[in-house]
Amino acid sequence: FGPYAADGFFGSDNYSKFDAVLAMYHDQGLAPFKALVLGAGVNFTAGLPIIRTAPAHGTAYELAGQGIASPDSFRNALYLACDIYMNRKAYAEITSNPLESNAFE
Repeated sequence: FGPYAADGFFGSDNYSKFDAVLAMYHDQGLAPFKALVLGAGVNFTAGLPIIRTAPAHGTAYELAGQGIASPDSFRNALYLACDIYMNRKAYAEITSNPLESNAFE
């Protein structure tokens, strides 16, 4: 559990002990993340009114049309977006009609 210094977190392999990393600044988290998991990583932007996921490699226009790009990161971004949608839908359903609490009466 953190916080960790951004300059040593990824180099010291501390990231491997966690399922996710929350970085306060884009460059503190995304640059080392891309270096480690470029082919399969997914970038998620929280706090938006829409679900936004993207492959860690970005658009990769330089690979387009050459038949050499791996679909793994894009596929993972789609799967994550679907998972987030389903989790938000389930949360909205289970919290839409809560039981009344008599704890403070």
